[in-house]
Amino acid sequence: MKLEQPTPELPVADVKAAQRYFRDFMGFEIGWFHPEGAIGAVSHGNCAIFFRETKGEIHPATFWIFSADVDEAHAELAARGADIVDPVDDKPWGLRQFTVKDFNGNLFHFHHDLSDSETGT
Repeated sequence: MKLEQPTPELPVADVKAAQRYFRDFMGFEIGWFHPEGAIGAVSHGNCAIFFRETKGEIHPATFWIFSADVDEAHAELAARGADIVDPVDDKPWGLRQFTVKDFNGNLFHFHHDLSDSETGT
């Protein structure tokens, strides 16, 4: 069996608004929208996110997104006006990361592993 990256499905009040937000502030491309299912998708490289319209309460979640160049990702998202709630930094758990919060309160930790030489281990 060969598995690929999981694709999260986020509950949102408005699928098209979520797609526009991720396009404008986070650099994703709008993939598709299906009005009957009230579902749509965005993607950036191999990273895809589905959105499904919900009438209920939305509970924010946390996601980890690997980036080969986290500093470049940070610069691009900052330039787009993304809500960076934790700036790029080397973390004691061996990752270089920063965190973005979307308009529904979901957290996205963009990260890459630090090499042994960078962490001093």
